[in-house]
Amino acid sequence: MAEEEAVVKEGDITQDDKLWALLSWLFWPIAIIVLLLEDKKNRPFIKTNAVQSLVLGGVAWATSIIGIGVCLGPLAFIYAIFLGIKAYGGNEVTVPVITDFCKKQGWI
Repeated sequence: MAEEEAVVKEGDITQDDKLWALLSWLFWPIAIIVLLLEDKKNRPFIKTNAVQSLVLGGVAWATSIIGIGVCLGPLAFIYAIFLGIKAYGGNEVTVPVITDFCKKQGWI
């Protein structure tokens, strides 16, 4: 029975979910819009990716303001592209420190 639930959960990710997750990673301000749309923020896959992309975008933005982001900013964007492609494939995205932080805060 648990295996059937896991299959349903996996199959519950639609193409629309994947597209919004990809867009959230590529353009993190879109993640704000996603989290404001009632039908989108209630989709766990979209919400998880949108929240993580916002946190990664915020960290990249903050580091660029204090000067160390000159190198980290472009690397964060390349990493976000990789994560967006991974999310578009329907895979669970886990960012080492950010995912744990978001879970501890109760955001995802």
